Amino acid sequence: MSKRIGRQTVRLAEGAVILSAASTVGPKEAEGPLGKYFDQRAEDALFGEATWELAESKFVEKNMALTLQKANLKAKEVDYILCGDLLNQCTGSTFGVRQFEIPFFGLFGACSTMGEAMSLGAMLIDGGFANHVLAGASSHFCAAEKQFRFPLPLGTQRPPTATWTVTGDGAVVLARKGNGPKIVEITTGKIVDMGVTDANNMGAAMAPAAADLLQTHFADTGRTPQDYDVIATGDLGTVGRELVVELLAKAGYEMDSRYTDCGIEIFDNETQDTHAGGSGCACSAVTFCAYFYPRLLSGEIGRMLFIPTGALMSPTSSQQGQSIPGIAHGLVIEGCKKGAKK
Repeated sequence: MSKRIGRQTVRLAEGAVILSAASTVGPKEAEGPLGKYFDQRAEDALFGEATWELAESKFVEKNMALTLQKANLKAKEVDYILCGDLLNQCTGSTFGVRQFEIPFFGLFGACSTMGEAMSLGAMLIDGGFANHVLAGASSHFCAAEKQFRFPLPLGTQRPPTATWTVTGDGAVVLARKGNGPKIVEITTGKIVDMGVTDANNMGAAMAPAAADLLQTHFADTGRTPQDYDVIATGDLGTVGRELVVELLAKAGYEMDSRYTDCGIEIFDNETQDTHAGGSGCACSAVTFCAYFYPRLLSGEIGRMLFIPTGALMSPTSSQQGQSIPGIAHGLVIEGCKKGAKK
């Protein structure tokens, strides 16, 4: 029997339980409005390492280990790791997970990587190919600025549309059995490119992909925004969220207060000077793991649509004047019933 519903959505037969979730962040993230929710906080951005890139791998290593610990699992009990980051060749992830000796799929979905990892992990679980999957994503502000824009020592002024790449790692353990929120549907996004070339305006580059994903999901499932307790895009910030609301309104959908963005939730723009908000692979990853997962676990959130978003650019494509393609991946996650045993 086919699990497909509509053009881009699948409904899982059994679903995938989110058995545990963990988040490890840098100091700026820990000082933000979600600071009390994060599991681990580094004292500085270098995290005791010699380079930003090595620090990112340490965020991955420490957080993946914690995620396994919270699930009461040993590495040998996990069938696959799926994760990725923004660094060239995904070395942040590769060097961070190499000591676990778990079969590994390295992913690149830019800032949508957490959605990609959770989607593919849930499919592996539901398809009978795995019992436990460790899925995550990481990023680092200093490393990302050096790679995609300008090295920090230059002191380049950031425009109002710029977002702040989140430093940290978020990860989940997906399981065939157990207690926890469950991934029940996946809407896989397609590349949408509206010709944006400004590497300092990620919200504008990614918003059309998020809007396309939302419209497709509603068409595939027959639902509306009001059928969800929370809809959270990943990394659009204030600029991108406004564009999504505008685009969905033109399509006949009202995106009300239940729609938020992880890039808005993670920083306080008035006190932290992050301009348009947060972005980066870790933005949606740590926000989901630290802030939304506990609310799904407690039953406060009954049904959530989680949509990490990504800008599929590289330093080379930007230097050659190419536009920035956008992508978004959506997951429907059902929370635990209130009062249920965790």
